[in-house]
Amino acid sequence: MSYLYLMIAIGVEIIATSSLKASEGFTNWLFTSISLIGYGVSFYCLSIALREIPVGIAYAVWSGVGTVGICLLAWLIYKQNLSLISIVGILFIIVGVIIVNLGNAGHGA
Repeated sequence: MSYLYLMIAIGVEIIATSSLKASEGFTNWLFTSISLIGYGVSFYCLSIALREIPVGIAYAVWSGVGTVGICLLAWLIYKQNLSLISIVGILFIIVGVIIVNLGNAGHGA
């Protein structure tokens, strides 16, 4: 169940960060609200996940998967350029998250 909360935290954080870009410096109240509420929900879900997942593991997954998700959304929505170097970096993040999880497969609380 903890990993479900972690995945929710990541998904909501990706939405919140995308909304932060769309808020245009907090001048668009709709996207500002989505962003602020989203970050609150994301941190709440992350805190629930931390009941069972070690903080280092949870944060590595949260930040790594979130970064990859934001890069992909920025590419799709905002037409942000992803160079070959950027793509390689994203792949390193994914591999890093996998390695961190494999290295701590038997982790306790």
